[in-house]
Amino acid sequence: MKLVVQIPAYNEEATIGEAIAAIPRQIDGVDHIELLVIDDGSVDGTLDAARAHGADHILSHNHNRGLAATFQTGLDASLRLGADVIVNLDADLQYPPDQIPALVAPILSGRADLVVGDRQVHQVQHFSWFKRLLEKFGSWVVRQASGTQVPDAPSGFRAYSREAALRLFVMTDFSYTIDNLIQAGKRGLVVAHIPVRVNPTRPSRLHRGNWNFVKRQGATIVRAYATYEPLRTFFYLSLPFFLVSAVLLLRIAILFIEQGFRLPGNLQSLVVGITSGIVGFLIVIFGLLADRIGDNRRMMEEILYRLRAQEIDKNSKSAHSEDK
Repeated sequence: MKLVVQIPAYNEEATIGEAIAAIPRQIDGVDHIELLVIDDGSVDGTLDAARAHGADHILSHNHNRGLAATFQTGLDASLRLGADVIVNLDADLQYPPDQIPALVAPILSGRADLVVGDRQVHQVQHFSWFKRLLEKFGSWVVRQASGTQVPDAPSGFRAYSREAALRLFVMTDFSYTIDNLIQAGKRGLVVAHIPVRVNPTRPSRLHRGNWNFVKRQGATIVRAYATYEPLRTFFYLSLPFFLVSAVLLLRIAILFIEQGFRLPGNLQSLVVGITSGIVGFLIVIFGLLADRIGDNRRMMEEILYRLRAQEIDKNSKSAHSEDK
């Protein structure tokens, strides 16, 4: 059983050494533990600090590509290294590394494919009340969209089984956290969570304030949900138009009966009612088309999964041959 701890890092010279040093090198049920640092185009001494403190593997982007791309680079590299379990750890020490054994335990026991560290946001004193409220509401929305029960959806302290890492692929350029959860829920992966401690850290570099974060994460939720539930999404969009159409046409029908089966006037209501009904119907048709396109997407995802699995198996066999 091999565990790879991946640390995405961007200008984390001040803390990455301490983070690496604190990672446990022995965990019950794990035979090998390796540390992978993914440098996202840092312009400080992050790379030197990572080397000096014993990172087993280091990858670098030529320029800053963002957290989502950096996470995916790490996930792919961890799989190529033969990881059976992958832990994603922030370089800023928000999550104390001594909690890694508890995080991977549900995967080692076969009870989960993905484990998320729950920061218990309502108890985090260095979060403002407004941020705690946004985190709570946003996590509720993600639970409804994903069908999972994770109370802290944006948490980046996570453990992935090999199967989960092969199945999941980041589709957003902002943050992988929400995208991964919705994918995991829709693909039938078992998602668990455990309570974790957190440390105060510097302000996030991922976004420019709470409203920017809400806007971008909201777009991610809508896009991910629509990707996996296109028919339901378009049906929800059509409901206001069907409702307006039903109310107006019902009103006109009542007036038609009350006025002796004649309908002088009310032409505007009739036109708006019929038009709304047609628009609602067209939206449902678009949903049906999107659902058919979704079938192709599911086939493409299965092909991608099998190609990635074959690549990993091939690399593993090559590594074993070299060892012999």
